[in-house]
Amino acid sequence: MSDLPADHQIILALNITKTYQLDKQQVEALRGVSLTIIRNEFVAIMGPSGSGKSTLMNILGCLDTPSSGKYYLNGKLVSTLSEDELAYIRNKEIGFVFQVFNLLARADAFKNVELPLIYAGASKEVRQEKARQALEMVEIKDRMHHLPSELSGGERQRVAIARALVNEPSILLADEPTGNLDTKTGQEILKLFHKIHDQGNTIIMVTHDREVAAHAQRIIHLRDGLIEKEEKKGDRL
Repeated sequence: MSDLPADHQIILALNITKTYQLDKQQVEALRGVSLTIIRNEFVAIMGPSGSGKSTLMNILGCLDTPSSGKYYLNGKLVSTLSEDELAYIRNKEIGFVFQVFNLLARADAFKNVELPLIYAGASKEVRQEKARQALEMVEIKDRMHHLPSELSGGERQRVAIARALVNEPSILLADEPTGNLDTKTGQEILKLFHKIHDQGNTIIMVTHDREVAAHAQRIIHLRDGLIEKEEKKGDRL
């Protein structure tokens, strides 16, 4: 594992396994994954369908729990945290971006971005200011009062990213963030990710697309529930 000081590690996973029971069959989605992610790193997790990358993403995002192994987030052993503490982490510490945007159809862009702040109990004044800042950050402030149906796919993904950023999380987890976008729009979203990364966020991006993964500083390749290999940007030049 990494020799970095603990305060540089935002994620430390040790021998993580995950087994699902499907009908009468056990499926080993993860079979002993260990990894370290440091603060302000941009990491891509790659692998074919069934490699375990989405399962790993869900565990790193505290949406699922491992069958065995230890997962430390910001120095805290996740298995010892209460449901309230986990809910706080999912709302405040981690921002989630998905392939399908997951926007509320009847709420405009501003209301969609404001939603996590409502769950966090922020005042109206704080909600409005932070939502405006997040929309400005993703360069879509002029479309804030449009419904998702009135926005393009790229604009909807920008709104989803603004919503993920509005609570100022330290980690952004992105699951196939360009999967529903054309190539040009996907490149614009990746350019936005670089901007977010430059401002201090740690980004973990799951993708099956080699060209998308190439934007990351490090690529972790998963196959059959194991880390097959890792590449760093310097190795790929």
